[in-house]
Amino acid sequence: MGSSRASRDDRDPGPRLLWASPLPPTRSGVADYAAEVLPHLARTARVTVVEPPGWEPPGAPAWLDGVERLPHGAGSPAGAVSVLHLGNNPYHLWIAKRLRAAGGVVVLHDTVLHHLLVEEAAADGAWERFGEEMAQAHGAGGAALAAARRWGYSGRLDPFLFPARSPLLRRASGVIVHNRQAEADVTRACPGLPVRRVPLAVAALPAGDRAAWRARLGVGVGELLLVHLGFLTPAKGIDVILRSVAALTQLAVPVRLTVVGEGGEAAALAAAVAAAGMSGRVRSWGYASEEDLGGIVAAADLGLVPRYPTAGETSAAALRFLAAGTPVAVAGYGQFLEFPAAAAPRIAPGRAGVGDLVRVAAALAGSPAARSAARDAARKAWVDGGHEPRLAAAALLAAARALSSLTA
Repeated sequence: MGSSRASRDDRDPGPRLLWASPLPPTRSGVADYAAEVLPHLARTARVTVVEPPGWEPPGAPAWLDGVERLPHGAGSPAGAVSVLHLGNNPYHLWIAKRLRAAGGVVVLHDTVLHHLLVEEAAADGAWERFGEEMAQAHGAGGAALAAARRWGYSGRLDPFLFPARSPLLRRASGVIVHNRQAEADVTRACPGLPVRRVPLAVAALPAGDRAAWRARLGVGVGELLLVHLGFLTPAKGIDVILRSVAALTQLAVPVRLTVVGEGGEAAALAAAVAAAGMSGRVRSWGYASEEDLGGIVAAADLGLVPRYPTAGETSAAALRFLAAGTPVAVAGYGQFLEFPAAAAPRIAPGRAGVGDLVRVAAALAGSPAARSAARDAARKAWVDGGHEPRLAAAALLAAARALSSLTA
């Protein structure tokens, strides 16, 4: 077991936390979350991080201060509380395996786990288990979908219609979630399973010089800057955003768009921008460092997170905007409705949201007072929500300890 780089003799003498999640430099929202939460946990609790398979620490990061490390595959320390972070992508395969073998408290970042079960089946050849678990979760419909998926037939909405929460979660001693919708979904899928809700930790990044950043992004005097943040997938609503920018341009609303993120849709985005003749108004930034990201989100007048459908996650992208005091337009359904409307105006899911987004953006463009009020509401939503990492870490520790005590 690796040793910590700092002595923490004043830490809470309660049970050690055994933390399993993706870690930087993996480009994953859960890895970013870990880097924001672990330093605060390590100041008040004994924390051991399980090293992901093949992981190498990125230099000597500050977020590992006070944290011990356990090689992947090593046994768990006696009396430790396993805190296992589950999401819906392959970075969590080894954590699902650990959950299946030994249980633990699950921190659920996505309530749709269908993708993860498919990745498990593909990696292990465990298609029969996949079929059994889909049947257990969703009856005959789930079994039929699993049979089709095994032979390569699937639809884009299948995972969201058949989320498959129970096969993995029923192995947990308790579940921690980050929004009320997730709490209800887990309770419905796994009656009797203890569930606790805590805020998602998202830090306010240094904003830098806002005027300088707006100039760097090509924003002129009187222009409204829209910013999309997130991995580029069809569900992220890029089509809705581009249609809205085109409509705003036709309405003579001075607007510019910066798209921050990378992914499989990057080439399609570039082609669509060029075809629409909007290359002068739309800038694709790609992956942003933490320093650049802080400047970009603070420079924006309106963030854009029109994701539909979602996997039930609390949007770290939306919270990143709110932490910077930037309002963010969100899809008006599910967990997104838990954000205050003054800080996070709602638009209809899918292409029906184009008109709503045009209306919201035009209203902000035409009123400095509206922009100022929206910025105040955004910052207040982040503060009131308890998303500052120190506070969120304390809530997470209390929830993990409470859930572990129920099965002790």
